[in-house]
Amino acid sequence: MSQVKYKRVLIKLSGEALAGERGVGIDIATVEEIAGELKEVHDLGIEIALVIGGGNLWRGEEAAAAGMERVPADYTGMLGTVMNALVMADALERAGVTTRVQTAINMQQLAEPYVRGRALRHLEKERIVIFAAGTGSPYFSTDTTAALRAAEIDAEAILMAKNGVDGVYNDDPRTNTAAIKFEELTHIEVLKQGLKIMDSTASSLSMDNNIDLVVFNLNETGNIKRVVLGEHIGTTVSN
Repeated sequence: MSQVKYKRVLIKLSGEALAGERGVGIDIATVEEIAGELKEVHDLGIEIALVIGGGNLWRGEEAAAAGMERVPADYTGMLGTVMNALVMADALERAGVTTRVQTAINMQQLAEPYVRGRALRHLEKERIVIFAAGTGSPYFSTDTTAALRAAEIDAEAILMAKNGVDGVYNDDPRTNTAAIKFEELTHIEVLKQGLKIMDSTASSLSMDNNIDLVVFNLNETGNIKRVVLGEHIGTTVSN
């Protein structure tokens, strides 16, 4: 354990990460690849929690913009995160990693209710814990869920795995080839510059609880392991 930089991390995956090249839905082969990488990190003795978005299945803000009431739209999105969590948990279990799904909305036939003490015990017993259904309340993103749960479980860092983007830039590098990449930032710089790595609530929570944020490219095999071993990739945001 002396070689690792972070001993307990929360990894934030977008829902699109589970969709593979299709961009929507769930691609089981892609999920299995991610599970394999998570197992490699877990085998180092790292305690891992996961928060997975639901954008591959549903986007509450877009549905609300199309005329749906925001509250039921957001709850529908929470159910999407539960679907992603169950699929990822199955892939991890098949890879040989004991996993627990905890949901902020009670659905006992599918998963445990979120209980902080129980989550901590799972981590201490070397189980991966997946937090699903957001915070249980509408209007809060899965970014905020990640920051909140990271603070609650005393995670040392949030690892924000991005699809095809290798860090934080001052503009979208996919549309602006002159965009400049930041190697390091502070949380307050992120908020002042409006860089939109996470929503402002999530950034504030991370800053207030002194949690590092590492933004990196998930699509490069082995990057999660490189981050926990202390290799400087992507962008690191800290206090």
